[in-house]
Amino acid sequence: MTKQDYYEILNIGKNASKSEIKKAYRKLALKYHPDKNKDKDAEERFKEISEAYAVLYDDEKRKMYDMYGHAGIDQRYTAEDIFRGADFSDIFRGMGFDFGFDDIFEQFFGHRMGFNQRSRAQRGRDLRYDMEIRLEDAYRGVETEISVPRTEICDTCNGSGAKPGTTPKQCPRCGGTGQTRVSQRTAFGMFTQVGTCQKCHGEGTVIGEHCPACRGRGTVQKTRKIDLKIPPGVDEGSQLRLAGQGEQIGKGRKNGDLYIVLHMKKYKKFKRRGTDLYQKIDVSFPKAALGSKIDIDTIQGSEKLKIREGTESGEVFKLPGRGMPRLHGRGYGDMYVEVHVKTPKRLSRTARKIVEELEQELEEKDRKY
Repeated sequence: MTKQDYYEILNIGKNASKSEIKKAYRKLALKYHPDKNKDKDAEERFKEISEAYAVLYDDEKRKMYDMYGHAGIDQRYTAEDIFRGADFSDIFRGMGFDFGFDDIFEQFFGHRMGFNQRSRAQRGRDLRYDMEIRLEDAYRGVETEISVPRTEICDTCNGSGAKPGTTPKQCPRCGGTGQTRVSQRTAFGMFTQVGTCQKCHGEGTVIGEHCPACRGRGTVQKTRKIDLKIPPGVDEGSQLRLAGQGEQIGKGRKNGDLYIVLHMKKYKKFKRRGTDLYQKIDVSFPKAALGSKIDIDTIQGSEKLKIREGTESGEVFKLPGRGMPRLHGRGYGDMYVEVHVKTPKRLSRTARKIVEELEQELEEKDRKY
């Protein structure tokens, strides 16, 4: 089956820069990522664009492809090695997916990417934790504790995967490199095919007796309690990054990060727009006509609001500094209070007479002017 040109797959020109290649891949990855796209051919399409990115973003692979096309890649690299060495962490970090490229790799080839010399710098997956907080918590800030399920290094074997008292041994097939190499002469010259060692799956070591706690994986699933400090001023969708609190993939390798995504509970009294707060209040007709001071609720507590004489329904009063705090201590927003004048539906005889006299007085006043 004829393969499509890698440049056409990513819809870029042959002179595209690395930043253009990454931008094109990110756009397509968002569209065809199996977490987002449930079409039956989305996974195959995702693998196709990932393969194109892995080749074109790598200077050596791109050079071979530009010179010899798909033959230059297929004869030099295994299907797995095409992906190995490409940096996908920047692409998937912060995109809100529940799994990273290692999981995609496992779906494609049936096992996770081997940790050879080039991949030992891999880091654990980033985790996302969605959390709902009250408006008062967003105003004052809050310190709390959350429980996060994550992958951690096995305490029993200290991440080796071997039964305590035993140690992994060097793989006899690859000599501890995690790779196997096969050289062959082709029409394009001598090519060396580098592949993952199938005996040790790229680890370079084999385990005689597996750790009973992690069954040889070196990692276990745990729920960890983590202290969290939410600063004042956060809003819907605000993200907090806890460095190193994501998943662990092995001893000596960098942990992933934990991203806290905040959501605001609905608040009956106020509506929030940025750092400003809004509310509507009912005011009786006499108080609006004569002017008065009334008690209103603010995020800071109860306060007096002065209603000037002759206030009409729909007028808005501003209370400076009574809104939400700005992040990093840069002051406060304002509160806006919209007045709704309540007109009585039923009047007593005395009240009706007073209103009629008021109406007559206003009409006489209008005639004078």
